[in-house]
Amino acid sequence: MRNFTFLLSLLLSVVAFGQSPCGNSGRYAYDLFTNFTVTSDITYGQNNTFSGTNSQLKLDFYEPTGDTELARPLIIWVHGGSFIGGSKTDNDVKTWSESFAKKGYVCASIDYRLGFFPFDSANAVKAVVRAVQDLKGAIRYFYKDCQTANIYKVDTNHIFIGGSSAGAITALHVAYLNDPCEISDYLNASTIQSLGGLEGNSGNPGYSTKVHGVINGCGALARYSWLEAGDVPLCSFHGTSDGTVKYNRGMVNPGTPLMYLDGSRMLHERACAVGVENQFYTFPGAPHVPYLSNAAYMDTSIRFVRDFLVKQLGCTETMLQPENAPMQAVNLYAINYCDGSPVNEVCTSSGIQEEVMSIQLYPNPSTGLIHISADGSSIQSIKVMDMLGKMHYLNNTALSELDLTHLPTGSYFVVLDLTNGQSIMKPLIIQH
Repeated sequence: MRNFTFLLSLLLSVVAFGQSPCGNSGRYAYDLFTNFTVTSDITYGQNNTFSGTNSQLKLDFYEPTGDTELARPLIIWVHGGSFIGGSKTDNDVKTWSESFAKKGYVCASIDYRLGFFPFDSANAVKAVVRAVQDLKGAIRYFYKDCQTANIYKVDTNHIFIGGSSAGAITALHVAYLNDPCEISDYLNASTIQSLGGLEGNSGNPGYSTKVHGVINGCGALARYSWLEAGDVPLCSFHGTSDGTVKYNRGMVNPGTPLMYLDGSRMLHERACAVGVENQFYTFPGAPHVPYLSNAAYMDTSIRFVRDFLVKQLGCTETMLQPENAPMQAVNLYAINYCDGSPVNEVCTSSGIQEEVMSIQLYPNPSTGLIHISADGSSIQSIKVMDMLGKMHYLNNTALSELDLTHLPTGSYFVVLDLTNGQSIMKPLIIQH
């Protein structure tokens, strides 16, 4: 009898382990809890700001009130604000944290180091690196807790990161920027090292920074090619008329143009091209982060993200359409088809990035006389723009040499439009 009881218990545990984490209750798919509990201003790390002062890094932790589950999926939310403003209590990250806590998740809304000056591309890149370091410190914080005090009851097999605008940019770079040589065109090795590297020193050293999916609300990645085969799944939603962080590719312009980034549509096509699981939702005609001021957009974003997450958890419950909205009106803009094949980029041991299509500009830096090597490619037009997006040169002819000696010393982008419809952007430094 004792052996039978043991075998029955073992069988039940195996069956329970094999079940979807949503179970029969609909947990993680629906609002199973009425209330949530917030623990505010938890210190997860510290680091120096751009001005050299020490900053205590804090987060707010949301969990279902009265929850008895011992291992819960975690979403770490990162607020927007162009890396110069914003807070962990901003409306979007607060609303998402509250909503997903009611579904049985636990959420952390983090503050991170803000500010940079002067307002130029190089300092903006440094601000992104600091935000990346802080988010990684927060991820490590929860891995450390799980392996020590286990206060937060997090399932570290299901940690997701995401946010809006600058927060989404931060999350995307944590997930897909994995080698310092990938940003060698933006910051040199000594500068990256002086910042603390891509991992940074924002706390909890030695613990993992592995995540299991990215939630991208109106964000972008410096180069879509950093998203590679085998990377974690991606969930994106973005308005086609976003004037701050472009839906496709363009200059990020939060009032002052800063740098070119590849927006959600580019990332969707890249993910399709390399086989990374992704879901993409388009808000037609919508501006930057439209869900901040529109309840219907917020409702759609919550439900779209929820469907992405329950799939990652192995659950089957889905309810994509917002209440009181016809299914077809929503599905029209849930873009899941793949219609692009952006080129690969590889990171070489020398720290130089080279497109597989082998397009090179040299010398770089240059006094203005530039040679173009484009083996196996056909160039349709050439544009040269400064860091503010102002065009200084346009030629609709395929050339092997450029004479840019008339341009003043500074940093530029050379955009090569190819006959296959693709565009490749290369940074260029002119020094007289």
